[in-house]
Order: sequence, then C-alpha cells, then structure tokens
Amino acid sequence: MTAKSIQRSSIETARLRLRPTSAIDATRAFEIQSDWAVTRMLSNASYPPDESDIRDWFSSHGREWAEGSAYRFAIEQEERMIGIVDVDGITGSEGSLGYWLERQAWGKGYAFEAARALIGFAFQVVGLSRLESGHASDNPASGRVLTKLGFRPVGNRELSSRARRETIVQCCYMLEH
Repeated sequence: MTAKSIQRSSIETARLRLRPTSAIDATRAFEIQSDWAVTRMLSNASYPPDESDIRDWFSSHGREWAEGSAYRFAIEQEERMIGIVDVDGITGSEGSLGYWLERQAWGKGYAFEAARALIGFAFQVVGLSRLESGHASDNPASGRVLTKLGFRPVGNRELSSRARRETIVQCCYMLEH
C-alpha cells in the first residue's frame, strides 16, 4: 500500500474519536501547551509556546500524511480536542509513536486508549513493523502506558528539551509487530 492511498479518516474507540489533525487544531494545541506541566514533557515544544510555530507545525500535517512520513490525529473526547497521538519519523517499516494530552485528561486511560488505536492503524493500515517511543525519565506515568501497550524498554539516551532548555534523560522503548 502506498502512502498516498491511505485515506484521511477517523478512528473510533470506546470513549474517543481520533481524527486527522487540521490547521484549525493549532489554537487548541496552543491552549494545551500553555500548561507547563504538559509542555515540559515534550522534547520539541517550546515554552512558553509560540503560536506561530504551532500553526506552522499543524499546516505541515496534510503534506506529511500524503508523503507517508507522519500520521497525526487529534484526540477528541465528547467532541473536545484533548490532545494529539501520532506516528512520525517514518522510514521504511519503522516509525515513532508519540502522544500528549491536556492535564485534565491525565490518569483516565485516554493515552493508552488512543495510542492502542493508533498502533493498530500503524501496523495494519500503514504496514509498519516496528515502533519506537520514549518518555522523559521524570514521567513514569508515560512509561507505564508504553509497557501496558506492549513496548519493551531498550535503554536510555540524552535528549535536548526545547521546553526545559536543558538536556534530559529519555527512556526508550520498542514495539515490534
């Protein structure tokens, strides 16, 4: 299956709707990333968030989808965007899973539910055979989500965090189909 043949369609779970992101999601993403507790866990986000950078990022999502380099979904709960789940950095049959949620959505199983649905999409629709993921070492909750999803730890690495303006330790994970 070629990247261009993958339709931009939504994925329904028991409690969530994952829909391909669009430029209009940038405003809500800016609101979510204005919370330091959220953004400090994102290696590529800046804090305070730059609305122009966020708009530019969202405007690239359709092109990435068409190229097959990334598939990004807005996570909606009761028609409200509560976060993002995506697979990006796709090369060959491998990609990287990521997710972030507004603080009010933490601890309710939404990250697991959204990521599980996206993993199914990545393996069954996109045809990937391996996903990597990771989390900041001071974010053990994300590690619990990843291990519950079946990811196995593969080590740690130093990573530059734009939000924190420092180097952090990232715990790295792998999942094979």
